[in-house]
Amino acid sequence: MNASRVPRRWRRAALLALVVAAALASALFALRTYQTFALLQSARAAGAPEVSSIRAWMTLRYVVDHYHVPQTALYERLGLPPHVDPATSLKALADERGVSPFRYVQQVQRAVADIAPEASDVRNKTGWLSTLSDETLAALLAYGYPVLALILLVGAIGLPVPTGLSTAVAGSLISNGSMGWVWSTTVAVAASVLGDAVGYGLGRLLSAHALERHGRWIGYAPARRQRVERLFERLGGVTIFLTRTLVSHLSSVVNLLAGAGRYAWGGFLGFTIIGRFVWTSAYLGLGYAVGADLEAAASFLGNLSFLLISLAVLAAAAFFAWGRPGAGLA
Repeated sequence: MNASRVPRRWRRAALLALVVAAALASALFALRTYQTFALLQSARAAGAPEVSSIRAWMTLRYVVDHYHVPQTALYERLGLPPHVDPATSLKALADERGVSPFRYVQQVQRAVADIAPEASDVRNKTGWLSTLSDETLAALLAYGYPVLALILLVGAIGLPVPTGLSTAVAGSLISNGSMGWVWSTTVAVAASVLGDAVGYGLGRLLSAHALERHGRWIGYAPARRQRVERLFERLGGVTIFLTRTLVSHLSSVVNLLAGAGRYAWGGFLGFTIIGRFVWTSAYLGLGYAVGADLEAAASFLGNLSFLLISLAVLAAAAFFAWGRPGAGLA
């Protein structure tokens, strides 16, 4: 056996194991993301978004105490005899009835929502919109479209404002009827593209020395510049699209470098519009999906985050295993 080949074989085995593990993790978190999203939707359909946090591991006593419903009323709604132990879990009850825990949890959601029509008062106390203390986001709640446009405009230029969270809040406001899909999308995309165009123009007007000296005020830093330059070398114009979507924190630096490098304006604008539309749709959709209740959304957001991480690991492992020239596990 050639000893020099042993490390390479180990690397191949490790990559294969990583691909398999990432694929399994992606499948698991995809299922969990779907289930938590479905529970969010069924809870909203029942008129009580906060009950989407009900899970199969909970006991009857936990549901009664946590969601402030009378035990007798809950038992009656679920068709349970009075002698059922309050320490019984929802999963155990589902198994007894021969239904999936997921379906039984949805039944419990509807029961709790029917018993407690005053759930809107609970939502007002626990919703994430009511707990926002940031003045910028508070202004968004008060003034809507103009503030959304201003946040995304200066954020695209490079100032440190909460663009993603603000857009998600706008999505939540869409869900309760305070804002509209078409106007929110149009305002957000237009403001973001305008901010990108300003950054592109600054890149064309300012000297390299001026960027190095003053660029930090709009997110320009040597480390970020080097990362962006490597992306441009590898991917070309696709870098513009990626930095509007997956790595949006680098977008302001890309704008400056694209302008300084005299990148074609038409290509820059095209990639920018498409990327900003995808990014805006994703954040508005996320805010719309989770609604205004933070506790109800926490599980969904956690599973979604792990799903995205698993998919990223899977893509990277697959690339190193098969995507590079001369690579392969065989």
